[in-house]
Amino acid sequence: MNTASVVTVLFLVAQFGFIVRVLLRPHREPASRIAWVVVILALPLLGMLTYILFGEVNIGRRRVVRMRAVLAQMPKVVDAVGLSAAISRSAAPDQYAYLFRVGYSISGFEPVSGNRAHLLADSNATIDAMVADMDAAQDHIHVLFYIWLPDQNGCKVMGALKRASARGVTCRALVDDLGSRLLIHSAHWPAMAKAGIRLARALPIGNPLLRPLHGRIDLRNHRKIVVIDDRITYCGSQNCADAEFRVKARYAPWVDAVMRFEGPIARQNQHLFASDWMAQVVDDDLDELLRRPLSIFPSGFPAQVIGAGPTVRYSAIPEMFESLMYAARRELIISTPYYVPDESMQSALCACAHRGVATTLIVPARNDSWVVGAASRSYYADLLAAGVRIFEYKGGLLHAKTLTLDGEITLIGSANLDRRSFELNYENNIVLYDPALTAELRQRQDSYMAKSRLIGKAEVASWPRRRRLWNNVIAMLGPVL
Repeated sequence: MNTASVVTVLFLVAQFGFIVRVLLRPHREPASRIAWVVVILALPLLGMLTYILFGEVNIGRRRVVRMRAVLAQMPKVVDAVGLSAAISRSAAPDQYAYLFRVGYSISGFEPVSGNRAHLLADSNATIDAMVADMDAAQDHIHVLFYIWLPDQNGCKVMGALKRASARGVTCRALVDDLGSRLLIHSAHWPAMAKAGIRLARALPIGNPLLRPLHGRIDLRNHRKIVVIDDRITYCGSQNCADAEFRVKARYAPWVDAVMRFEGPIARQNQHLFASDWMAQVVDDDLDELLRRPLSIFPSGFPAQVIGAGPTVRYSAIPEMFESLMYAARRELIISTPYYVPDESMQSALCACAHRGVATTLIVPARNDSWVVGAASRSYYADLLAAGVRIFEYKGGLLHAKTLTLDGEITLIGSANLDRRSFELNYENNIVLYDPALTAELRQRQDSYMAKSRLIGKAEVASWPRRRRLWNNVIAMLGPVL
């Protein structure tokens, strides 16, 4: 056998090995398996290389071991708050108790009552509120952002942290190593450290060429968390940046939705932050902070933090969203910048409309990702046929991730309705029961629809065949992309 024959046989053996690995990987949908097998067969060398880089949800064995060790030693939130499970569960109305049970099964957080919150007016108002709370902080400030830019709003938050640190407040800031690379590589990062702010980078990339040996480079910490003095927390879609988002200025303004919370729900966000922080910073144990007694307020709505990611149960985010969809009886409204569902979520949304629920999906008219934009539109025909109303927002890039259910339940946070949020990113959300606060968010969703264009069946049916072909091809590659 000559050299060429040996190389060919080895190549075919390698190709076969990759295909077997695709078929044996757990938690992979049949559509995803088929997509990867087709890619490896059609583009053998490129396909195998792509699979090495992006084919598996792997953040690295050392990181998994470290994260599990951190979680194992951390005190349970229920114990720290001082509530029994029975009292915690009673905070949720009976008709929605099972929704909170889904959330508990994901993060281990019981719903806790005694919370207050309000929806911030816009991106600048959100930053101003954060800065005001930081300027009033007495003990500690914890912030975690996927993207933190050294722009006007980013510098405002930096200034507030520096002022707090100067007066003796313990400040910790954790940022994603990829999303916040502009800040990390700027003069602001060492200046913050010099000011006494404790800094850490989530999921550091290191050498990009060697990174695949230690886990996927595109598994990111997408969370947005601010906790102040263990009693105030923020949750929503906004990164620490100007609405003009100058790194992608042509899609601006970024339109976000953020809520400011007070109450025991802050301890649950604190727990999420602490787990991420201690997974990166070995010599800074926050367990004592999590064991401090926490006051329970006699009045206020029940809420629950839902944290998900590659080291959390597979399909956690889809399960939460689909449970909410199937719970709807009168109305369901969702805004998301990225709608690339799996089959079960698309079916759940269609089923919601089929049974007579007024179902609405609001997405950007112009997406910052042409891949997501094309894939999203491939689902329009089936959604419209089921009776889902689809609005395309025209006032910028609608980045708000919101859900309101029957005018009583709200879900807000960082998770999108796409496969990246389902499988690859660390996300944080809060689900709550409060008709008044839900009505406030519902009005915000109305304002989105007022600046949107309603998509009709006739319009989608009139799309040229080449456009429909393009959209469907991109959607078909969704499990790979």
